[in-house]
Amino acid sequence: MTKPFQKILVIQTAFIGDVILATGVLEKIHQHYPKARLDFLVRKGNEGLVKNHPFLNQTLIWDKKAGKYRNLLKMLKVIRAERYDLVVNIQRFANSGFLTAFSGAKIKVGFDKNPFSWAFGKKVPHEINNGKHEIERNHDLIAEFTDGTPSKPKLYPSNQDFEKVASLKAAPFICFAPASVWFTKQFPKEKWIEFLSTTDFQGKIYALGAPSDHALCDEIIQKSGHPNAENLCGKLSLLESAALMQAAQMNYVNDSAPMHLASAMNAPTAAIFCSTIPEFGFGPLSDHSSVIQIEEPLTCRPCGLHGKKACPEGHFKCGFEVKTDRLTGAAYNTP
Repeated sequence: MTKPFQKILVIQTAFIGDVILATGVLEKIHQHYPKARLDFLVRKGNEGLVKNHPFLNQTLIWDKKAGKYRNLLKMLKVIRAERYDLVVNIQRFANSGFLTAFSGAKIKVGFDKNPFSWAFGKKVPHEINNGKHEIERNHDLIAEFTDGTPSKPKLYPSNQDFEKVASLKAAPFICFAPASVWFTKQFPKEKWIEFLSTTDFQGKIYALGAPSDHALCDEIIQKSGHPNAENLCGKLSLLESAALMQAAQMNYVNDSAPMHLASAMNAPTAAIFCSTIPEFGFGPLSDHSSVIQIEEPLTCRPCGLHGKKACPEGHFKCGFEVKTDRLTGAAYNTP
């Protein structure tokens, strides 16, 4: 059903990976409504992902840490003043639902699990573990207004971002991002050390992550003894990391944000799943990608939709029993 939308707001105030996956919705909306003014609402800290995005009129930023609810009311005032034709809420929780419900938009769309879904003109089920990828679930929100095919997520590093990492691409290289907010999503550091110690890759190896991941990557590199490994944690922005990953012969990642960065750049990806499973719908989307996980089933896996701070069983077999030769066996992409 094509509608003459002129002003559209997409809301995704969750974490980095969720915002990256939501960019597929931006791609599809722009494809069908190229002249519409498209805005994107994210939480403070994630705006850098869509800096200089070619399809966006503006990025609205909600500061959830400093005066969370005061800023929520300020954001609602900003949204209502825009008089949007369509608001698409990809978040399933109350704060974004509140903004959507009282946005004043002509059409309000969101998931039925949102506490404010009673105020949405269109409600869509959000079901995990039914074979759908998250980008498909997100696309269900706009399928009525576009078409039946979801768009993949996409990021747009600037020329400056590519220039920043140009010198790092002088020789063949692979990247690895060993950290995660959740312990049980992290391939154990001992296994990363084993991988770096045994890989026959002859080029550069770059560790990627936030400043808080620097010590972890230092330990992995030092204990592996790999002479060509370099710690880039905290030295690159998200878009600069994305620009680097695009040219890597392989990107080794957990079920976390770097995996989605790789997907958004269609970069080669080897995604390691420990306590979570790809069937939840958050697996890699690159053309050249593979999933690495424990080969034997565990009765305790998955232990939840999200990662945990510690293994509930105390053994973390879903991480430690993944064979590192599976990583080595992930074919390197030939430039």
